[in-house]
Amino acid sequence: MFDTVLVANRGEIAVRVIRTLRALGIRSVAVYSDADAGSPHVAAADVAVRIGPAAAAESYLSIEKVVGAALATGAQAIHPGYGFLSENTAFASACADAGIVFVGPPASAIEAMGDKIRAKQTVAKAGVPVVPGSDGSGLDDAALALAVEQVGYPVLLKPSAGGGGKGMHEVHRAEDLAHAITAARREARGSFGDDTLLVERLVTTPRHIEIQVLADTHGTVIHLGERECSLQRRHQKIVEEAPSALLTPAQRASMGAAAVEAARACGYVGAGTVEFIVGADDPDQFFFMEMNTRLQVEHPVTELVTGLDLVELQLRVAAGEPLPIGQDDVRLDGHAVEVRVYAEDPAAGFLPTGGRILRWRPPAGVRVDSGIAEGGVVGSDYDPMLAKVIAHGADRGEALRRLDAALRETVLLGVGTNIGFLRALLADDDVRAGRLDTGLVGRRVDDWTSAELPADVLAAAAVHTVDALEPAGPVVDPFSVPGGWRVGERAWATWRMVVAGHEPVDVRIRGRAADAVVAVGDAEPVRARMQGTSRSHGSPGSREIGVAVDGVTRTYACAVDGHTLWIGRDGHAWGVREQAPLEAAATADAGGGGPVLSPMPGTVTVVEVTEGQRVAAGDRLVVVEAMKMEHVLTAPVDGVVRELRARAGATVARDAALLIVEGD
Repeated sequence: MFDTVLVANRGEIAVRVIRTLRALGIRSVAVYSDADAGSPHVAAADVAVRIGPAAAAESYLSIEKVVGAALATGAQAIHPGYGFLSENTAFASACADAGIVFVGPPASAIEAMGDKIRAKQTVAKAGVPVVPGSDGSGLDDAALALAVEQVGYPVLLKPSAGGGGKGMHEVHRAEDLAHAITAARREARGSFGDDTLLVERLVTTPRHIEIQVLADTHGTVIHLGERECSLQRRHQKIVEEAPSALLTPAQRASMGAAAVEAARACGYVGAGTVEFIVGADDPDQFFFMEMNTRLQVEHPVTELVTGLDLVELQLRVAAGEPLPIGQDDVRLDGHAVEVRVYAEDPAAGFLPTGGRILRWRPPAGVRVDSGIAEGGVVGSDYDPMLAKVIAHGADRGEALRRLDAALRETVLLGVGTNIGFLRALLADDDVRAGRLDTGLVGRRVDDWTSAELPADVLAAAAVHTVDALEPAGPVVDPFSVPGGWRVGERAWATWRMVVAGHEPVDVRIRGRAADAVVAVGDAEPVRARMQGTSRSHGSPGSREIGVAVDGVTRTYACAVDGHTLWIGRDGHAWGVREQAPLEAAATADAGGGGPVLSPMPGTVTVVEVTEGQRVAAGDRLVVVEAMKMEHVLTAPVDGVVRELRARAGATVARDAALLIVEGD
């Protein structure tokens, strides 16, 4: 076994790999960019090496810097995690050239499976069924269009290199094809350095089921059963479980045997995943999609139902040891479900968010893999996944109940996340019953994001602010003191409170925090009072408060960031701020055009208009990219482009004005 292993990654997967290294008594080396100097994976490692600025291309994607760090620290092996260089053939070869063991398959297997076109050809020869689509490589735009015509709509454009849903675009109409090809090539280039695309028939109402395989250098190849990953947004998984509620033992064995043959066909070594599309109405029919030649994000659910440490097995295989188990030794115990916690806004099309983490309290009693800490900043340089919460139960129902309970007690303030959305998704009748397909989230997202802003949250925010203004304690006030109002007087104080995704609400309050009367919007005034408070160990101004609103007492986690009060309960979190008069005026004038704002912090990649250009409502204006996701901003009304500030390559903040459309 190795003495020292470098982890060529960041965030939760780096922390997770380091955990196993420590358990095995292996010295761990972390690498980090300037953006991650204070990150948990740096603190967790025995040694940490700076490898460059925040941009991934100059740090985590730099083969020279990563290999150099391994040589400088005496690392005998490099574990790539997932993403970044984990499926890069040149990186695997560079490790071999430097005399360093790459904890993964040989470069030849990465090359064969990393190119999706070649992968389909390889496994088809081994008798594994594949999805109909283009079978050539290096297709130009015209050839792609011809392939689409031959396959027939709807189709899926996919980058030949890489994975994780990056650069994938569904195309249902011929008139959308050109834009989809341009966007897919641009995203593939930015994520993988290769803009080669392939075309596949889009299987309607499919289920995404994948098989975990393990192979050693002694000829043994086994599978560890399946994971179902059908709950996805933007072709990226958000919920994964093992085993699938769909498959029978016979179907599991058949699919597992096909996955083993796919691994053998490319000379695979290590841990890998063979992904299949399965018809929801006919599970006996399955098609190979791709093979991920690395550890998967969702590997914890397999670990929980098999009792195996996949990272440990990766390391042992890489060190030349035979697998300690055979196929007959694999047993599946109970059920496990994982959710991915993202910094994103599900109600706004899952756009990335960002900010400083003011409060982070993971749940107890379940597995949590995370790479975040209070005080850390979530920027736009990397993927928006913050953590994974994984629950195990004797059966699927118990696992889902435990997972929902864990999300209910999770506290994450300062950054908009999808935790509340995940709770709504897991409570859905179809999800509970296992009636899944990869389009379910897209069809039902409005059902799971349309909840009204709870009145008790705004009432608690008002009580919190009054309490902060009272002389007994330090002033931590996100809102300015209302003109003419003084604590303790009987006059009403009014704040117009704003929460992203909701209309502003006027909240009136009078009295002291211990005995107040609050009116939220047009509702009748109700009694509200602070019933207890405790300071947290997090950022200044972070605390938990008990507030009784109309006789019902709840506990709220609170934290202040500038003029925003973050308040959370039951896994949900809201950033509450007071609306300024200027914002109110802008909202009133929105129907006549006005500023076009960036919906997320990120980088301007394309500017499609010029100063003075006439545009029609819906015309494309600017493309903003953040965390490997693109968002196209369109004209809100017919009009003329004025004050064009957007520049390709420029970094912009959320709500930054990029241009003005002067409405007709």
